[in-house]
Amino acid sequence: MNQHAKLRIGHSACPHDCPSTCALEVELLDSKRIGRVHGAKANSYTAGVICAKVARYADRVHHPDRLLKPLIRAGAKGEGLWKDASWEAALDLVAEKFIAAEARYGSETVWPYYYAGTMGLVQRDGIERLRHAKKYSGFFGSICTNLAWTGWMMGAGALRGPDPREMAKSDCVVVWGTNAVVTQVNVMTHAIKARKERGAKIVVIDVYENATMKQADLGLVLKPGTDGALACAVMHVLFRDGMADRAYLAKYTDDPHGLEAHLQTRTPQWAADITGLSVDEIEAFARLVGTTKKTYFRLGYGFSRQRNGSVNMHAAASIAAVTGCWQYEGGGAFHSNSGIFKLNQELLEGTRMRDPAIRHLDHSRIGPVLTGAEDALYGGPPVTALLIQNTNPVNVAPEQRLVKQGFLRDDLFSCVHEQFMTDTAKLGDVVLPATMFLEHDDIYKGGGNQHITLGPKLIDPPEGPRSNHFVIEELGKRLGVGDRPGFGMTEQQHIDIILGKRGLGSFSSLKEQKWLDLQPAFEAAHFIDGFGHADGKFRFRADWTGQAAPNRPPKCMGLFGPVASLPEFPDHVDLIEVADAAHPFRLATSPARNFLNSTFSETPVSKAKEGRPELLLHPDDAAACGLANGDRVEIGNARGEVVLHARLFDGLKRGVVVAEGIWPNSAHERGEGINVLTGADAPAPYGGAAFHDNKVWLRPAK
Repeated sequence: MNQHAKLRIGHSACPHDCPSTCALEVELLDSKRIGRVHGAKANSYTAGVICAKVARYADRVHHPDRLLKPLIRAGAKGEGLWKDASWEAALDLVAEKFIAAEARYGSETVWPYYYAGTMGLVQRDGIERLRHAKKYSGFFGSICTNLAWTGWMMGAGALRGPDPREMAKSDCVVVWGTNAVVTQVNVMTHAIKARKERGAKIVVIDVYENATMKQADLGLVLKPGTDGALACAVMHVLFRDGMADRAYLAKYTDDPHGLEAHLQTRTPQWAADITGLSVDEIEAFARLVGTTKKTYFRLGYGFSRQRNGSVNMHAAASIAAVTGCWQYEGGGAFHSNSGIFKLNQELLEGTRMRDPAIRHLDHSRIGPVLTGAEDALYGGPPVTALLIQNTNPVNVAPEQRLVKQGFLRDDLFSCVHEQFMTDTAKLGDVVLPATMFLEHDDIYKGGGNQHITLGPKLIDPPEGPRSNHFVIEELGKRLGVGDRPGFGMTEQQHIDIILGKRGLGSFSSLKEQKWLDLQPAFEAAHFIDGFGHADGKFRFRADWTGQAAPNRPPKCMGLFGPVASLPEFPDHVDLIEVADAAHPFRLATSPARNFLNSTFSETPVSKAKEGRPELLLHPDDAAACGLANGDRVEIGNARGEVVLHARLFDGLKRGVVVAEGIWPNSAHERGEGINVLTGADAPAPYGGAAFHDNKVWLRPAK
């Protein structure tokens, strides 16, 4: 018997912002300590494989720098002077400040702000119950998924797709817009199984030769924001060379003749000039997917990071409709299964208490919101009080200088509930210590697969940290809404209701089962019964202003960005920050292998493996700028400038630079991070945050 088998094992789910939502087996050393974390072999999607950073989770749970006591600011904002407080005193102060702010400006001056630091439904979404009960400003969560989900919905009309485990049954897996080795390793588990067992080809499309592309049979490195041009040229070849499935097109799509006519001028040479790919590369890719019926397009969240990402996602998904590969097991296109779960969180989130007259504020535009931009406040009062859970906006949000400027306002009170002293916590007025996922009960759904997985409490937290649920409950009492629907319940009671309303059992039954497989039947997953639009057709003609989407902004916010420039058919549109004479380079801020957004940047092994903030730069560009490997390089644009170290790398196009990872601001020599350079403007049509879409200049740092 191996050592792992002898240990007491607890079952859970990875809580982090990743489509894999891995089912976990956790070594429990005693009531408070864990050992290694393993992927659950019995879970058919996780298949025993997890990323190295989560395998080392003991480094986070037992980190010596964990926050263990409530803290109240004792000096100037950001000075780093704190005094310890009891939980009662800290929560009393928060409630007092919120009540005072509301008395001066009305309830909308308070903005509960959160995101995906945990993907657990109870601990993440319970903050909405307090928002609605108190009529605090609404929250339009836009950073992560908007552009990709919008583009997908324009074509398919429903947020689901072929079983991701079918990648193992494919003859060609196209990994497009996701560095899966780094961000969702299980994609590679199933793709590589197809290669080993079926001889399947793996194609990887990205803006640089990353860890995933190194495993590809065909790697296509294109310029950022040009995916739509590649997709159009591929479809041009499919029609030109008789590889389009015309019977499928006639039955399942809205206007194949219009699309074919539109694509007449979208030749491989046209796309080569835009993407930086060669004509031969484009032709080879088109021929591969056109002659391989079982092609599985795995489309990632890279599409959400460009201002034209919705257009590019729609164009990429359209290829699968032209080839008709959705008809076959192991074929089709997949982005997310988030639409299949249909869980009722009405009581958890207090949605019946929501007042439609209350304004919403855009999560991605926290910088403009906190600095009083008129177009960001939607006619309401300034935000003078914040409750922050599960996110680190001073580090991860766009236009970092504006965000920091807002947090440093004397008239802003912020309460930050955190596990470590993050960049955001450092600028808070009250900092509350938070539990980690193994220290509380929660439930998770996997957008990148099909499972609902339970994450029960497995260990006791250190003395001090409390769960998100505890904080919402206690503030509810102090703010006079603790008797409203949804308050006064435990995490397990909320889980029972969420599961029960869907007919999926209870906390206890799911604890026995560990996870539930909700993958739709083949006919629904492959859209054999029709796509999600009323007419059952895949739409090549996107309805950019009328189409529903899971994260469409509320009507009161309207549409965003240059909607009039969105194309009638799949196309390339320069809604991106195009390089110009003053800013000749385009910057992508891609994920680092050992970090997840700003999480894990505090653990020693992850920090050591990543080294330092660096800029990947083509050797020819470096030579032209007088830079050698390891030199300090300053990059900038109208939003600011940042210093990194140059790393010469020929796996990207000239004129493209990549900064991997969201390092803490303090890891950069001027105390400002990479998001100084990213823009907070809301892209068309439904908003988002275009983190990989930045024009910059660069020069040797002085």
